[in-house]
Amino acid sequence: MTMELTWHGHSTWHVDVDGTTFLIDPFFDNPFTDLSPSDVEDPDYLLLTHGHADHISDAGAFTDATVVGVPEMTEYMEEEVGFTDSIGMNMGGTVECGDAFVTMHRADHTNGLNTGYETSLGVPVGFVISDKMPTQESDADATTFYHAGDTGLMSEMKDVIGPYLEPDAAALPCGDHFTMGPVQAALAVDWLDVDHAFPMHYDTFPPVEIDVEDFEREVKATGSDTEVHVLDGDESFTLE
Repeated sequence: MTMELTWHGHSTWHVDVDGTTFLIDPFFDNPFTDLSPSDVEDPDYLLLTHGHADHISDAGAFTDATVVGVPEMTEYMEEEVGFTDSIGMNMGGTVECGDAFVTMHRADHTNGLNTGYETSLGVPVGFVISDKMPTQESDADATTFYHAGDTGLMSEMKDVIGPYLEPDAAALPCGDHFTMGPVQAALAVDWLDVDHAFPMHYDTFPPVEIDVEDFEREVKATGSDTEVHVLDGDESFTLE
């Protein structure tokens, strides 16, 4: 099965798994996209990694979708934003979403609502989307994408996510300052042992401006043979 991945800038991704569609962290006020939320067809599922404004600010444009996140997040989205259908889950859990399976994993970050740290929306997370239910048996036929959310480098990438969830591709923040920079993001690529890596969460605003070629060089420096894809905004990649 193929998986269509589209990057809309920052941490915003659209994922199509055999007709089941996901939108992750909708934030279209970024320099990489020419789209507004109204230009994007409603996804089946809206996945939210955490509550900072640069990840949920456009969530209200997609209230016809089923929102997926930690229970604190989904309850807020129902009570305050207008969603009527939600899946509240937590770290380590896997839920079936249409023709795909979504596994939630931790992300090392903070989770104040709209960057207002007096209000918490639970814990920040990342998502692993696969066309097969993850098991302890390796499945070469599975197609799996890991969206790491906003995170620092975590040993779980090497010990759990890579060997157990076996992502084929990973979207990793590399803009530094608020997340991993190029060096730690490259180590994450090596630990995850993915075939394809996509940089995200960079060059959106001054604190996260980097030379993205540094990320490519750092990946090569680990000795990894992972292929790095620096996508343009609204560009798609077919994962097979």
